[in-house]
Amino acid sequence: MLDFVYELKERNAALFYFGLLCLLLSLVFLVMTRISNVQVYQVNAWFKPFKFAFSTFLFVWAMAWYCFYLTDFNISIFNWSVILFLGFEIGYIALMAGQGKISHYNVSTPFYSIMFSLMALAATLVTIYTAYVGLRFFAGSFPALPSYYLWGIRLGIVIFAIFSFQGFLMGGRMSHTVGLSNDNSNLFIVGWSRLVGDLRIAHFIGMHALQVLPILAFYVLKNTKLTLVVGLLYAALATFTLYQALQGRPLIPESKSKIYTTKI
Repeated sequence: MLDFVYELKERNAALFYFGLLCLLLSLVFLVMTRISNVQVYQVNAWFKPFKFAFSTFLFVWAMAWYCFYLTDFNISIFNWSVILFLGFEIGYIALMAGQGKISHYNVSTPFYSIMFSLMALAATLVTIYTAYVGLRFFAGSFPALPSYYLWGIRLGIVIFAIFSFQGFLMGGRMSHTVGLSNDNSNLFIVGWSRLVGDLRIAHFIGMHALQVLPILAFYVLKNTKLTLVVGLLYAALATFTLYQALQGRPLIPESKSKIYTTKI
């Protein structure tokens, strides 16, 4: 693990340190969930910035590692785009959590509406840039990389981009759940609804293909055809959870007795 960290720092110092900052912030936010009692949408307000900071940490370290393989690629522009756009998102989400206010879907004032739109724009620009990186992996030649690993990276980025854009589905509905408005549960840290469909599940699974598929391909599968099959199955899983959520069905239903108590 230390070898990976040292190598990553050599490959891309800017994203290495930004990712490290996001990791440290995520730990601070996690501690805040034990200190603060402020709640948003039935759960502790600090879980949201924790999830965004930790997810950003995973994203930037993965992209820092993959972009090293690209030749004739202006990594500085990519780095600063990611740092500025995602840094803005984490900062605003944390600021709103500290006030016990919602960051996403908040259009209660013109200012909050603008900030919500800016967050959507920031996420969109990062996703488009990441998709462009994915195209470079399809168009370029990488003789030094095992074919199965290369396809793990390709499929990981493609699935990430598709399910990142799925965020527009939540934004358009102004809710991450189907059947109730922005329902959450106490399901560990993720907070996925156990009463109705939750669009965040497909979003989570799809976006983390960026890390899961290359790691599986390199360390476990070690076969191109097997990597393609697993990649398709992974995409099918994300699609199934999206379909299930749109039908208003939870992934892990609450027991009937608890549902009855909740409705009362």
